[in-house]
Amino acid sequence: MQIDELLKSMVNKGASDLHLTVTSPPVFRIDGELTPQDELPPMTAKDVELVLEQITTQDQRSALDREWELDCIYTLPGLARFRVNALRQRGVISLAFRFVPFYIPSIDEWGLPQILKDLILRPKGLILVTGPSGSGKSTTLAAMLSHLNDNATRSVVTIEDPIEFVFRNKKCLIRQRALGGDTKTFATAVIHALRHDADVIVIGEMRDLETVSAAITAAETGHLVLGTLHTVDAPQSIDRIIDVFPYGQQQQIRTQLSQVIEAVISQALLRRTDGGRIAAFEIMLASETIKTRIREAKIFEIPVTIEVSRPEGMQTLDQALADLVKRGTVKLEDALTKSRNPVKLRRFLQSEAELMAR
Repeated sequence: MQIDELLKSMVNKGASDLHLTVTSPPVFRIDGELTPQDELPPMTAKDVELVLEQITTQDQRSALDREWELDCIYTLPGLARFRVNALRQRGVISLAFRFVPFYIPSIDEWGLPQILKDLILRPKGLILVTGPSGSGKSTTLAAMLSHLNDNATRSVVTIEDPIEFVFRNKKCLIRQRALGGDTKTFATAVIHALRHDADVIVIGEMRDLETVSAAITAAETGHLVLGTLHTVDAPQSIDRIIDVFPYGQQQQIRTQLSQVIEAVISQALLRRTDGGRIAAFEIMLASETIKTRIREAKIFEIPVTIEVSRPEGMQTLDQALADLVKRGTVKLEDALTKSRNPVKLRRFLQSEAELMAR
């Protein structure tokens, strides 16, 4: 199995992912759909092991033997980088490849919300980019950093697992650290980024108390901190940050978070009606009302606050989905699968239809 040829085919067909699993032919994910490459034979355990040997070092294979899972990057010169995850299932190896282009499209090229340009240029605070796995969080962060790199002079430290998009210094000085290769933990790396004269710190995943605590401290001390969470909307993101702390500390964290939070950007990927995929974004900005909701533990009121704050640049995911459906960019049935409140989504669409009928 020549993995390079398979990866070239993956890119040519516009696939975002490649799965190599024993007893199955190679499977591409194209426009969000799993597409078996039935013209190729099913993979054997030996096939997958040979691919693993082609794309990893001996140290990486030793780590896989020790930990039973592995995250790494494989680069195919002249084509792209690929984030690779290896794991054991039923005693054999399974591999998943995620396409990471060399070129980093801009916020405009990706069609991302314009508010991201303003957010990434802010001098301090905490910005959360959230969404399910595979929803495009890394791409959004990369586009934001690219905009910063083109428009401001900042010292930037990223902590990633693994490093995906590779940046070339323009106006910014960017240091990219890989978990496991350059640093042992996210939390330790954040602390040392402060000592490394960083203006901007990017945290690949805020997954534990130590990392969240370090991120809030960094934001409090005048740094701009960007982090990702595997949460589906702004209220859940705020709750996740607070709930990681012991109960006795949560009121203090609510107060601290209300003081440093700048925005929560939550996204979901959908199939376009004309092919390809597009992201829908929920945007929560830290207005005084939002800060009060966080401080007073009234997280359940945040969705309504976002919904009525569209003139300020906010929108709920359901409002974003309704806009995409109204423009004919996505189908209603696809929007409903991503909706947090399908009844409200239908109500948004019905209200718009009624207004147009008048």
